[in-house]
Amino acid sequence: MSAAFVQRPQCTVCLRPLSACICCWVAPTTHAVEVLVLQHPQEVHQAKGSARLLHLSLAHCRLVVGEAFDVPVWPVDGKHTLLLYPDSLHDTAPDLQAPSALPPEWPQDPSRLRLVVLDGTWRKSRKMLYQSPPLQQLPRLALHNLPPSHYRVRKAHGPDQLSTLEATCHALCQLEGDAARFQPLLDAFDGFVEYLEQAGRQRSAQADKSWPRPKVTGSVQMTS
Repeated sequence: MSAAFVQRPQCTVCLRPLSACICCWVAPTTHAVEVLVLQHPQEVHQAKGSARLLHLSLAHCRLVVGEAFDVPVWPVDGKHTLLLYPDSLHDTAPDLQAPSALPPEWPQDPSRLRLVVLDGTWRKSRKMLYQSPPLQQLPRLALHNLPPSHYRVRKAHGPDQLSTLEATCHALCQLEGDAARFQPLLDAFDGFVEYLEQAGRQRSAQADKSWPRPKVTGSVQMTS
């Protein structure tokens, strides 16, 4: 008879097990641009993900889980909605709509902007874009002059790939200015990454101790 599954106690704020609660790294941050995070379903329970920390820290941030969006999940309220996504010529497909150009007057009033951010691996986020016509139609915001990522716990496929939290903070800096306002959140993210690295080292050490070692039961004599 198998033992009954016992669910670990969960934090009611960050929705993670109490033993892995991330609330101590939440850094309340004010900003003008509204943020909408579209999270791939496989990222919901990803322990190394940064979207939940971002969502809890930003004052005007909404998080929606999904992979394909046939209709817009943002309201029609007079705000200008744009997509945080590289404006790359490599992202082409026969059925992929060309994005609208970003009107130059939009960034002049950050309070009227809504930034849509895709949370997933590069492959997953690209698939989300391909499966979501409303996202394809949005003007894109591409990031420029990025510093190296501090997200050492997940593999990046390029030097310009950042975590969702880092990319969003740099996008808000680009749209609003005042980079110092977002630095405390980036500093808190560094602490979160250090915690993940330490937890990974502890798991590796425990695995090494529990790995069975071969027992020597005798000797073999070599003769010539």
